[in-house]
Amino acid sequence: MRAAFLSQCAVKLIHSLWLSLIFMESCSAKVLEKTLAQWMQYKDECFKKMANDPYPSGIFCNRTFDMYACWPDGSPGAIVNVSCPFYLPWYEKVKHGLVSQKCGLDGHWVLVNGTELWRDHSQCLEEMEATAEEEGVHRLMVSFKVIYTVGYALSLLALVLALLILTVFRKLRCTRNYIHANLFASFGLRALSVIVKDALMERLWRREVFQVSDWETLWSHEVAIGCRVAQVTMQYCILANHYWFLVEAVYLYKLLIGAVFSEKNYYTLYLYLGWGTPVAFVVPWMAAKYLKENTECWGANENMAYWWIIRIPILLASVINLLIFMQILKVIVAKLRANQKHYVDYKLRLAKATLTLVPLFGIHEVVFIFATDEQTTGILRYIKVFFTLFLNSFQGFLVAVLYCFANKEVKSEMKKKWQLWKLDHPALCCTQ
Repeated sequence: MRAAFLSQCAVKLIHSLWLSLIFMESCSAKVLEKTLAQWMQYKDECFKKMANDPYPSGIFCNRTFDMYACWPDGSPGAIVNVSCPFYLPWYEKVKHGLVSQKCGLDGHWVLVNGTELWRDHSQCLEEMEATAEEEGVHRLMVSFKVIYTVGYALSLLALVLALLILTVFRKLRCTRNYIHANLFASFGLRALSVIVKDALMERLWRREVFQVSDWETLWSHEVAIGCRVAQVTMQYCILANHYWFLVEAVYLYKLLIGAVFSEKNYYTLYLYLGWGTPVAFVVPWMAAKYLKENTECWGANENMAYWWIIRIPILLASVINLLIFMQILKVIVAKLRANQKHYVDYKLRLAKATLTLVPLFGIHEVVFIFATDEQTTGILRYIKVFFTLFLNSFQGFLVAVLYCFANKEVKSEMKKKWQLWKLDHPALCCTQ
């Protein structure tokens, strides 16, 4: 009789790697996918061995694969030892260790609490110091996940409300607000894609797996399709978000520095730049992943050249934004100096203009884009992860507040609509 129980060690392994996968895909995805692939290989080799080995005579404990180790037939009353399974990520540290199981006098493997097989795999566990360190890292990552999930959810809510305001009020319809609305939409899609991708990955990696068929389903190509679609959508939304930053920068530069052109003609070009440019990079990246690295959720980056297909356009857009940002600041400084009435007031107005432009252009991206995952390690990597996740998740909320809720034009129009609504519904308004 083949046991169908997955050891707590294996469950912990998959869940721990999944937590790491959220934040460090280029590293942890490789470990996770390699572990699952080697587990499948170990399972296949075990079944072949069980099918080819001759059966002993008399009473014996049946050969089995208990989802953790491959067990031969056992003699009654004996302790059966096998080597630690080679699929463990830390196998090199425990390759000389043994995992043990007891064969009962009745010819059945000894059970714990009448359900789970008794097993001693203490020699196959990772060192306690490393495990304690990993637990601390995982708790930190869980905190990061809570922070950016709250940030994206809050941003999504604010962006949807801002989009409704810009589209419902007719007097707010102009090229500038159309561009803002597209930027809001790109932020909203980015937040939604991240939330959906996390939900799919959690469903994929946290599902209960007790039978061999469950592991095969977990590893199947069909199950990974939804996760890959979410991954592609997320990459497209991130690129679109950066290129709508670029559209905002180009439009503002044209207003302040460039010559006066027809806004109507250029708005169509803005749409192509914001929504069309990302397609030119996502499609080649999809092709490269499908042909060269078609594994699981396409999160692993075995060949970083494929990842640069996505990274280069983000870097390009960020650098152009930085250059435009610096040019616009020069114009703002010149105009403030020409019209300044007081030195302190001049400094405050310059600081306000700078802080307003930063979230609009996504200048903070330039700071982190050079500090890639391959170049950062240890505490520096966690600092980078925290600030990147925090800024990216709450940036949509900040942009919605600055360019919609705190906008004087928007507040004035909403105030007028509120006054008209009170005049049309006097019975619903409280009187002194």
